[in-house]
Amino acid sequence: MKVKALVLCLVSFMMVCFTSPAQKVSANELVVDGKAAILIEAETGEILYEKNPHEQLQPASMTKMMSMYLVLEAINNGLMEWDEIIRVSDHAASLGGSQVYLKPGEEMSVRDLFKSVAIASANDSITALAERVAGSEDAFVAKMNETAKRLGMNNTVFKNPTGLTAEGHVTTAYDMAIIGRHLVNEYPEVLEYSSKYEDYIRQNTDSPFWLVTTNKLVKYVDGVDGLKTGYTQDAGYCLTATAKREDMRVIAVVMGASKSDVRNAEITGLIEYAYGQYEIVPKVQVGEVVGQSSNFLAKQRVFDVVTKEPISVLKKKTDTEKEATSELVLNEDITLPIQAGDEIGTITYYYDGKEYKQVPVTVKETIEKNSFLGLYSYILSKIFFGEDA
Repeated sequence: MKVKALVLCLVSFMMVCFTSPAQKVSANELVVDGKAAILIEAETGEILYEKNPHEQLQPASMTKMMSMYLVLEAINNGLMEWDEIIRVSDHAASLGGSQVYLKPGEEMSVRDLFKSVAIASANDSITALAERVAGSEDAFVAKMNETAKRLGMNNTVFKNPTGLTAEGHVTTAYDMAIIGRHLVNEYPEVLEYSSKYEDYIRQNTDSPFWLVTTNKLVKYVDGVDGLKTGYTQDAGYCLTATAKREDMRVIAVVMGASKSDVRNAEITGLIEYAYGQYEIVPKVQVGEVVGQSSNFLAKQRVFDVVTKEPISVLKKKTDTEKEATSELVLNEDITLPIQAGDEIGTITYYYDGKEYKQVPVTVKETIEKNSFLGLYSYILSKIFFGEDA
């Protein structure tokens, strides 16, 4: 049975917020050598710095961020398991470049294949995983491009899951930040692997294989726990790095650098700039009460409305407090019972008259439909006493 929610709430609150949109420094100040770069805060998506962010360039092995995203999506959707054993095809075993020298017919777990991609950028391993996820490499590439479009990576075209040089295989620093953000926010388990400096596969065999990360910053820069390097002669030296210090995670991208040490230095400079200039201020926790609603047919006629996602504010450390407002809008038609976790509307936060962030809301606890006797008692009490029973 459908019932109409009786409330459309407007609430206000004070929050610490930036006094103006994040001021981006000159493109010449942080990244000089790299052809393109971008720096974002991972929760809000706020851009802190950019240089030629929409210039199409070859990404080399940063491509594998999308490939890993699709593998993790398949695992989380129950289409594949970490301990599943995959038999390596002739094609996967034939891939050159970075590899773990898989042999045709060799069997390896999804976990070890993924580990070798996240740590050592193995082309043969990601191809074996791609074939398992989609049935063929071509079908997997189609999924990569479909997902890129869905995520808003509008200047990206993938031709393979590895990032090996191929005509028309292009992306941008902005688009790499998009997939990096989705990867760490939706599938943070990737960081369990990308944060490792070294590990092994084929451990219980006569030929264990030592994996050493291609991203040396995980060992030498505070907070860095990913994400993906890339290099080909055409692409130059590329890196999408992510770091977390306290409550703030950033993603930095540099593409087309001339040397690996220069690339690493420019990425490090971006990360240090982020933490030196900005901070993330948590304002609303998951499950925090942001308003109330009422429903005539509910057993508990007035009930709390809570957020399903946290709200944090990115601000410059030198900025002052500003007033912001929030608007709570509940769906017109709500079906009883309402389970905790069911989305029943949204709360939108505004700063300076502009929308800042919108998140779904739910109920704190299950709201049951009232019985006929309960409704009858309620109506009588309202008639005779003007109050709830």
